[in-house]
Amino acid sequence: MVTNGTTCSGTMKATSNGVFQGENPLHYALPLLILQICIVLLLTRVLAFLLRPLRQPRVIAEIVGGILLGPSALGKSSKFLNTVFPAKSLTVLDTLANLGLIFFLFLVGLELDPKSLKRTGKKALSIALAGITFPFILGIGTSFVLRSSIADGVSKAPFLVFMGVALSITAFPVLARILAEIKLLTTDIGKIALSAAAVNDVAAWILLALAVALSGDGNSPLTSLWVFLAGTGFVLFCIYAVQPGIKWIAKRCPEGEPVKEQYVCYTLGIVLAASFVTDLIGIHALFGAFVIGVIFPKEGNFANSLVEKVEDLVSGLFLPLYFVSSGLKTDVATIQGAESWGLLVLVIFTACFGKIVGTVAVSLYCKVPLDESLALGFLMNTKGLVELIVLNIGKDRGVLNDQVFAIMVLMAIFTTFMTTPLVLAVYKPGKAITKGDLKNQTVEETNQSNKPLRLMFCFHSIMNIPTIVNLIEASRGTNRKESLSVYAMHLMELSERSSAILMAHKVRKNGLPFWNKDKTGTSSSDMVVVAFEAFRRLSRVSVRPMTAISAISTIHEDICRSAERKRVAMVILPFHKHVRLDRTWETTRNEYRWINKKVMDESPCSVAILVDRGLGGTTRVASSDFSLAITVLFFGGNDDREALAFAVRMAEHPGITLTVVRFIPSEEFKPENVKLEITEDQTGSCSGETRLTDIEAITELKAKIKEQETSRSDSDSESQIVYEEKIVKCHEEVCEAIKEYSRSNLFLVGKSPDGSVASGLNVVRSDTPELGPVGNLLTSSESVSTVASVLVVQQYVARCESPVVGVLKNVTEEEWPVKDTESP
Repeated sequence: MVTNGTTCSGTMKATSNGVFQGENPLHYALPLLILQICIVLLLTRVLAFLLRPLRQPRVIAEIVGGILLGPSALGKSSKFLNTVFPAKSLTVLDTLANLGLIFFLFLVGLELDPKSLKRTGKKALSIALAGITFPFILGIGTSFVLRSSIADGVSKAPFLVFMGVALSITAFPVLARILAEIKLLTTDIGKIALSAAAVNDVAAWILLALAVALSGDGNSPLTSLWVFLAGTGFVLFCIYAVQPGIKWIAKRCPEGEPVKEQYVCYTLGIVLAASFVTDLIGIHALFGAFVIGVIFPKEGNFANSLVEKVEDLVSGLFLPLYFVSSGLKTDVATIQGAESWGLLVLVIFTACFGKIVGTVAVSLYCKVPLDESLALGFLMNTKGLVELIVLNIGKDRGVLNDQVFAIMVLMAIFTTFMTTPLVLAVYKPGKAITKGDLKNQTVEETNQSNKPLRLMFCFHSIMNIPTIVNLIEASRGTNRKESLSVYAMHLMELSERSSAILMAHKVRKNGLPFWNKDKTGTSSSDMVVVAFEAFRRLSRVSVRPMTAISAISTIHEDICRSAERKRVAMVILPFHKHVRLDRTWETTRNEYRWINKKVMDESPCSVAILVDRGLGGTTRVASSDFSLAITVLFFGGNDDREALAFAVRMAEHPGITLTVVRFIPSEEFKPENVKLEITEDQTGSCSGETRLTDIEAITELKAKIKEQETSRSDSDSESQIVYEEKIVKCHEEVCEAIKEYSRSNLFLVGKSPDGSVASGLNVVRSDTPELGPVGNLLTSSESVSTVASVLVVQQYVARCESPVVGVLKNVTEEEWPVKDTESP
């Protein structure tokens, strides 16, 4: 594509000899291209940073950045334009931008699964068809108005089709990014919007191919027919000849192994060859890359590996050049006079009216609530890169003049910019839960009310699954019917990548298969769902997989809101470090520590951090063979009572041996010798009310032990609870007493224990204050040598100043054939 229809006034050599040789590097292609790329990257990243508080997708910053560098703003200075973007450099710039665009369209094709289109529900399909048909008709109507005013003389048929396609497009990648940013990607409305956008995307590309075929320069109508037939033949050839070869390559890229470099080169070569063929036919080079992406096998490791290898370079470096190429063609100054600005308003109104009204009408007909219908209408009105591609093809083929092109670009910016604020304004999922509605926010309250226990386990990878399953098995007990309901939440980071394939595939593979509903695949990516489904069937525990996709800085909000909506009693989080083979600690990701801390600060229920040293082994064992030795170190206080309540619940399991060790200070105990350096969230001394509650908890425990002893003769399978008291004189004796239980499998401790004994723990300053003094003693102190896992518990304590947390439907659960015990 040659910008502004200019031709090269002269050739440029690739490299210069440098300023010391008297040469200006900006007169040579390579240094000038490097300068152009640096300016583009700097400007678009600064704009993206400025627009981030408005929660706008990066594509808005890139489009605006391109316009600012063009004749609408900085390009008004002929000196700037001739120095940085001279006419003879634009061929190189456009070529590199289109090369990046070819690979980006390949990634866009990868996002679309043709099999999912067959399984698209009637609701999403109806919404998609309405979102295409109604705007397309209005676009054709608008084209007649434009042709009679500012677009006189253009070819009638291609102009009608280009306008219809431009107004009916929904940008699938941009939509997925917006849904993820506002935490709607995994909700029902997000699933409908993505499915409808996928159908819309495919239909738009078919219509665009028709428009390109009609816009040829040939005088004979047979030329357009031959182009269209050749394009259809190319698609069939790719399906029946190229796709089997790609599947053969994909089968040789198993999960867990790196993809061979030669397979990546073969695939990229196929993409370029397909682009060459479609350009040869006369459609456009982009169509070939898009078709290869669509037919590419979505299962397995190959597709994800290709995205990871290609996307960062393409979307981060090459793609912004295309926006500059487009921006250099956009001159807002061509929109002059009341008529032109009136036509701009007409185009924007027609685009919004067609998409929003068409989508809302069909959504209401499909019995979608009004607020969700309006949100769907705004979401389906999202434009983006695909819109610019359509407009640029039309501009290069002479279908759109400068004024129509500028109007359509501004329309794309306006419709995309308004999506996020309007969706947030009209769609407020869930209702705020008042403090009176929140019950059983701790395990201690749940035990007292004799209600089913609700737990939420959070995990970052499948490495956490065996420990979680074993802890669920330990928590389920046997004496209560439907005594445990578990929510397993997979925490996914929302990266800055523009592609939606990773987000969509992660959701599909972790309990939320909104594209691929069948579970017949044997890929290890389905191991999360398979593991929990198998455990559910064996143990009859309601385990519901969930997925939260958010930025690391806000993912704690997903956890807290989901915990509130599910009314769980405790959230269990993984420690941010893991044990290496040499039994030393290695940090998994330091960001995970801040997630844990924020959840502890803001959670509407109790929170526990699981420091895993291989609890119960690395694999799931049968219930009949399951056995754990659990020790509770009880010093006093709310957190210690919560740990004790959870341990007593675990002790209902016949394979659990529970030992409760209470530390009591002797008369000679000297806490003044100790300096406590873990100061975060410490409560200080124990109040009289808390001490009285501790005594009541110990009294109840002793009564339970007596009841157990009387019933032991009737059944040999009863669990065993042992209560011991340790009278200590100093913190050294505390450490020695803990060493006696170092062979335990699991320690349960409170995060902030109360009492003089707890304040007497001499702990060196630790970088993990969220574990508390006892947790740090068990995990990092050399004075207590143990290989046991540690569960550090913090009991929820209502705070008067705590704000009511609104509930968002940002996490969706897979429907399982088990009745949920959730209260209405």
